[in-house]
Amino acid sequence: MTRYVSAAALEAFVTKLLCALGAPKHKAELVATSLVSANLRGVDSHGVHLLPEYAKHFRNGNIRPEADGHVISESGACLLYDGEHGIGQWISYVCCQHAVRLARQYGLGMVVARNSNHFGAAAFWGQTISAHGMIAIVMCNASPSVPPWQGREGRIGTNPICVAVPSQGSGAWLLDMATTTVAMNKIRQAYANGQKTIPYGWAMDRDGVPTTSVEEAIRGWLMPLGGYKGSGLGMMVEILCAVLSGGPMATAVGGIYHLDRKMGTSQTFIAIDVQRFLPLDEFQRRMEHLIRVVKSAPVAKGYSEILVAGDPEARAEQLRRQSGIPIDEGTWDRLARLAQELGVAMLEPQMLRNGSMSC
Repeated sequence: MTRYVSAAALEAFVTKLLCALGAPKHKAELVATSLVSANLRGVDSHGVHLLPEYAKHFRNGNIRPEADGHVISESGACLLYDGEHGIGQWISYVCCQHAVRLARQYGLGMVVARNSNHFGAAAFWGQTISAHGMIAIVMCNASPSVPPWQGREGRIGTNPICVAVPSQGSGAWLLDMATTTVAMNKIRQAYANGQKTIPYGWAMDRDGVPTTSVEEAIRGWLMPLGGYKGSGLGMMVEILCAVLSGGPMATAVGGIYHLDRKMGTSQTFIAIDVQRFLPLDEFQRRMEHLIRVVKSAPVAKGYSEILVAGDPEARAEQLRRQSGIPIDEGTWDRLARLAQELGVAMLEPQMLRNGSMSC
């Protein structure tokens, strides 16, 4: 059974849950917006299904909802921030504001944070920066679920990279990618929903052998994107986030599914002021032209069109704003249990079973 919920109703519900967990309302609203934004864009692995895991970290003190973080140092266009193990979305919001401020002053702003937490989908923070007329580059390290190339034990994380540009409509382009074939949350979500198999190339078993078994993947490791190239990109992110910030690195990083220690995540936010190079409207026209050129290529056999980064998510958002966000049964049950524990009223969704809609 799939239930459909409007974005507004889901945000309000998630906000109530987070407030009941001890988050100040303004931080709860920010987290709710970021998670629901991922669901709207069809990136359900980084949406509200993460909330029960967040709750565990709130409860054991790994995430400190009252912490705001503080500036460690600022020199020219560079700023180092300590998140004090606060809510990852709040730390990211503050860092994005600093990055934009510095870019306005210097043309480029780079903020590196340490002692942060899971911040949801990197795309949300790329869009936060690009909304100010900036090119955004956002990176983050993560728990060591990925072996180095030719290894069979995790050393670095999925370590995502996001690039967002200030363009709209036919010129929109938004890249958000893990440096693994898929993010760990996709496999966790498959496991939670009772799936038995995943596509070949997503993961390895404990011995470093590729597997399509969800059970083996959960006990094993994620596959680096493109083999040694993905391994190199993952290390690049680790350097630009954790090595540079002075925060926990590689095997010292905690994770959203590990409660034995704080996450200690490091994140990097870069803002580039387009108008230091070109008028913004000219940049946007050139983006539109570039995308037209790319999409003018003949379509390969078996495909109906050419897509660029961000197209599938934009279409998903348009559809889900109209029809509601689908919540699978496993996620719904976990949210319902959390709501009951916290004394928060559960949502009243539309329910879809075998193609029929009811209330």
